[in-house]
Amino acid sequence: MTPRELPTTDPSHLTDVVRSEGYALLRPLDVAHLAGCTLDELQALVPSWDRLELDNYLKDGGRYRRRRHSCFVDDGHGLAQTPHRAHWQPVEYNALHGGMHRLFEPIEPATIATPAWERLLRALGEVCSGVRGPHTWNVEAHQFRIDTADGIGRPTPEGAHRDGVDFVAVILIKRTGIKGGETRVFEADGPAGQRFTMLEPWTLLLLDDAAVIHESTPIQPLDEHGHRDTLVLTWRAGSFQGADD
Repeated sequence: MTPRELPTTDPSHLTDVVRSEGYALLRPLDVAHLAGCTLDELQALVPSWDRLELDNYLKDGGRYRRRRHSCFVDDGHGLAQTPHRAHWQPVEYNALHGGMHRLFEPIEPATIATPAWERLLRALGEVCSGVRGPHTWNVEAHQFRIDTADGIGRPTPEGAHRDGVDFVAVILIKRTGIKGGETRVFEADGPAGQRFTMLEPWTLLLLDDAAVIHESTPIQPLDEHGHRDTLVLTWRAGSFQGADD
């Protein structure tokens, strides 16, 4: 598996590609068009990444990750935020941090009130329904900043993994003063894989979580303020993970 040019998808074939390949990669302008907004409207969300809170649950002792987390329900007609809840994954999907109820600071209300926020989440929910059939989707949103203040930052300290949901979207928000952060996607039950580095803000990777596993390689600093910002969204039918735990 060798690095290659970004294997982007024609948005008119998005659902078919996710269904057949297990993932699809969209260019920033195609993400904006899918959401029915402009890149400038998406960029209005970006300043909130400067106000994320330290992740105190990292078992490797690192202080390289900041995040916020909130949950929503998309019933096909609208997006409703749920009461704030902890994030939970089983150890089968996250051997490092699974089995823990991790309560992070919520995403700021002003971020969620930005028109592009609901448009983006609802548009991607429609894609998920196009691939899997109509569902009421339980949506988790994670704002991440991985920094290199201590020399290295790990976007996926758990390694190559699945998330235990139906679909995952990884959206690059910004890269500043770093090298690394290569994205790797592998067949869950086969040898095939892709590796590429997302460089442009609002590049989006959509994954069928049952079909593929994924990871991002560590980042290293090119200057003292190096960091990588992403928005990670997940969709799960039935219930949130840990709802009955």
